Amino acid sequence: MTTSVSSAPCLPLSKPLKRLLDLAVSVPLLVLLSPLLLLLAVAVRCTSAGPALFRQRRLGQHELPFTLLKFRTMCADAHTGPPSTAAGDTRITRLGRWLRATSLDELPQLWNVVQGHMSLVGPRPYVGFELADWPAESRALRASLKPGLTGLAQVSGRSSLSPQQVRDYDLHYVRHASLTLDLSISLRTLLAVFNRRGVN
Repeated sequence: MTTSVSSAPCLPLSKPLKRLLDLAVSVPLLVLLSPLLLLLAVAVRCTSAGPALFRQRRLGQHELPFTLLKFRTMCADAHTGPPSTAAGDTRITRLGRWLRATSLDELPQLWNVVQGHMSLVGPRPYVGFELADWPAESRALRASLKPGLTGLAQVSGRSSLSPQQVRDYDLHYVRHASLTLDLSISLRTLLAVFNRRGVN
């Protein structure tokens, strides 16, 4: 697999530096975006039955479980359907479809970053069953880093990618993690959100 950043010069990114950068960005963003977060929480509650936040157990660094936060984008009984969504999924609310298209549903994960369960950039935060068929070596490699609010898979197709493609992008990121790659992914995230590509 090749990416547009694979040939870029790599600037080493140690885990302490990555954590410092995570806090330096996520804490100010939470403060600045707090009025928007409150407004979105109220909008979710007022437009469909159920809580404002969706909570789900995911596997973080070293496969330690944590509770991932998102704004709820599906109806309250969505758990009765399939575990993944597809284009036109009727369980997604009208507001939820807009939140997904703009990626605003992901903003509560800034709190996950502040807590230290996630990084701003990293591999996808997987649900346990999604890793069941991964080879042990690949699982250990993925688990060596914290999952990210955004990542190489998210800026390379998001929901349009197959599970194998997501896996390949995540492993590529872990093998080539650097400040250069993180900055590139962050910039590409802004473009992906603006273009609204690969969203279900």
